[in-house]
Amino acid sequence: MFTIDKDSKIPFHEQIETGIREMIKEEAYRNGKLLPTEMELAKHLEVSRATIRQAITRLVNQGLLTRKKGSGTRVANQIIEGSGRKWKSFSQEMKSLGIEVGNFELHLLKEISPEYVSDFFQTSNKTMILQLKRLRGNIEEPFVYFISYFNPKLKLTGNENYNQPLYQIIEECSGSIASKSEEKIYAINANEMLAKKLNVKPNTALLKRVRKVYDQNNQPIEYNVGYYRSDKFTYTIFFDKPHTTSN
Repeated sequence: MFTIDKDSKIPFHEQIETGIREMIKEEAYRNGKLLPTEMELAKHLEVSRATIRQAITRLVNQGLLTRKKGSGTRVANQIIEGSGRKWKSFSQEMKSLGIEVGNFELHLLKEISPEYVSDFFQTSNKTMILQLKRLRGNIEEPFVYFISYFNPKLKLTGNENYNQPLYQIIEECSGSIASKSEEKIYAINANEMLAKKLNVKPNTALLKRVRKVYDQNNQPIEYNVGYYRSDKFTYTIFFDKPHTTSN
């Protein structure tokens, strides 16, 4: 079991939260093993039960743990949640949830772009465009299949190391910084190809997310299509009520 640094400036509950995050990555906990009780953790770490409860409650609220009276605390059957308030890349979404990204397939090719992609980049329909196809998820299983098209003005060759963060590659190669995205979400049924890649039955409901990415100069840099398993991914949209003046 993990320990905490009593001399650190980091609050105990934050250290405990970090420790539990690491602990629940173990296969035994992923397979349903109960976490130590609050009393056991408090005794081992020499802190109050209230401090333990604060850390566990935060992880429950984040969807990483489930807690049931009389049954104990377990790792949640995790559903990944995207947010419509602040755009993040897939890797950033996973990092914010404490999930290690798994890459299962990566293919690069150059083909004549589809018309809707050419329209977005304002290029000729005969332009050869670099495509990146990736099957991704957590380290246990894939749950999303991405197809990315890149603006030929970025001068990407396909020889870059695409195991690195995508927008880091784009910035280093072209100076373009991914700054804004426009997104649309659709409900579709899995065809044979998607069903095989995502390990679901044909016609299973999927979420299709189309993402148009722009740089700091509002120039289009990427057209991305992601196909998500709907049992593993949800998308939350936040709305702020506009301020109005009443008479």
